[in-house]
Amino acid sequence: MPQAAKSFSPLIGLKKIGLQVLVGYGLIEAAVWTPVGRLNALCIALAALWILRAANDGRFTKPQMGIAPPPAAGSAWILVGGIVLAACLPLLAVAWRSNSAPTHVLPFGQALLYVVWALMQQFVLQSFFYVRLESLLGSRRAVVAAALLFASVHIPSPLLTAASFVGGLFFCEMFRRYRNIFPLGLAHALLGLTMTATFSDAFLHHMRVGIGYIRFHP
Repeated sequence: MPQAAKSFSPLIGLKKIGLQVLVGYGLIEAAVWTPVGRLNALCIALAALWILRAANDGRFTKPQMGIAPPPAAGSAWILVGGIVLAACLPLLAVAWRSNSAPTHVLPFGQALLYVVWALMQQFVLQSFFYVRLESLLGSRRAVVAAALLFASVHIPSPLLTAASFVGGLFFCEMFRRYRNIFPLGLAHALLGLTMTATFSDAFLHHMRVGIGYIRFHP
């Protein structure tokens, strides 16, 4: 009997990982789609607590979660890739004719806060979602699955949803290869700040998603 119970332990572990992913994603979606107020603040707090508690359950090591000191070579490749993608954004804006109206350039202080926010997003995307999806699906399938989750959180913004899927594929593939969130956070910030300075705010809606995108008024 003890031997039989032991044989089921890997399956139980995978079910727990799946539950962590589903609940974490559900709480993030609740935070995105509830209006600003007490309920929204509660959803944000619950999502943060759930993700932090799950991330600290000892299932994955710091190197596996990508929060160890970053590798020099990997960091260089990630930042070069981020610069190349950022350089493509103005061309895309011209092609879509979405840069004729005023853009929303962030002041320096807000830009620094956005760098922190970009790093936090990479922690959630990679250190929480990707490593768990990798356990369930394998590393390559997890890249696509995590990118789809990342993009879906940016609905209904057409630009951010599409950009988040492409960016998510890049971020997750770089994480799969180099396993570190710190250069990814910098690349994410570079792309986001370039996007706000390039695309019309009437089209981008202050980078808002969910109910904030729908309720946006210039």
